Amino acid sequence: MNNNCESEEIVEAANIAISNLLPTKSRFLYDIAYNRENVLLAYFSENAKYYKSFTLWAQYSMVKSCLIIYDNIDISKFPKLIAFLKRTGDRYQAKKSKILTKSEIDHFLSSADDKEFLMIKVGLILGIAGACRTDELVNLTVDDIEDVGSSLIVKIPNTKTKIPRIFVITDVGNMLELFRKYLSLRPPHVKHKRLFLYYKAGKCSSQPVGKNTMGKIPSVVASYLKLPDVACYTGHCLRRSSATLLADAGVDITTIKRHAGWKSTTVAEGYVENSIENKTKIANQVLVGTTTSAIPKTVNVSESNIPSNIDFENCTNVTFSLNVNK
Repeated sequence: MNNNCESEEIVEAANIAISNLLPTKSRFLYDIAYNRENVLLAYFSENAKYYKSFTLWAQYSMVKSCLIIYDNIDISKFPKLIAFLKRTGDRYQAKKSKILTKSEIDHFLSSADDKEFLMIKVGLILGIAGACRTDELVNLTVDDIEDVGSSLIVKIPNTKTKIPRIFVITDVGNMLELFRKYLSLRPPHVKHKRLFLYYKAGKCSSQPVGKNTMGKIPSVVASYLKLPDVACYTGHCLRRSSATLLADAGVDITTIKRHAGWKSTTVAEGYVENSIENKTKIANQVLVGTTTSAIPKTVNVSESNIPSNIDFENCTNVTFSLNVNK
């Protein structure tokens, strides 16, 4: 009995102490916020039974915007609510689009028939070269591309992150030739300036290509190449493939972010983490002991001491400078 009394006294004393922590004049505001957080917890807890984690976060974003606008309440400062939403997403793994490798891209560009796939080829080239989103390709206009002869300068003025981008397509393979061929088929009576027009049997119509058709470009390529799981090559494939190719080439995070227009380093790092080439380089550094650090080495050769051969081991990014004195 005494223990129960002591427990009740302790609880009461603790409650009094907690209540004194809140400002007296604005305590009612804290109570309102507390009650609202409990209401929101109950709401999202119930929805968690029927929706996936990413749907709950989407709902949270909408509720947060509405409450800030209408009631000036910032629910991002509700710690229990945020903790609950994070916990519900612990086991959720977002499905990511498959990517196209460089060899697969080159094979499609060189082997697919232009009469059937010319528009697909141009979309693939632009999408990979610029890490473009589907919307960016759809809204691309003829005025956004400047042909300077040896290359194409492409401007993406309107992006999801509000950061305009510029990228260049050089004369590699027949990429410029494919673009110019497609552009030459543009009917003269087209009133809009959208670059991508419906293409069939070697001819372009005046109707612009929509988002759904543009988003199917990767799956069309995958289907032609007879790759497994064609449906997994979504519209985001072009952007992911571009970033992964950069990561495979050893490009740093800052360059990848700038090229693709990402603000988040975490997103860009996801591509580097999944880069097989990058993992192979790390494995060589750990297991074999090779490094990619630049160590300058100079070999002086004169007429009197010309070596029969010069051996270089474990070298990357080697530059040879040859000076001939007459």
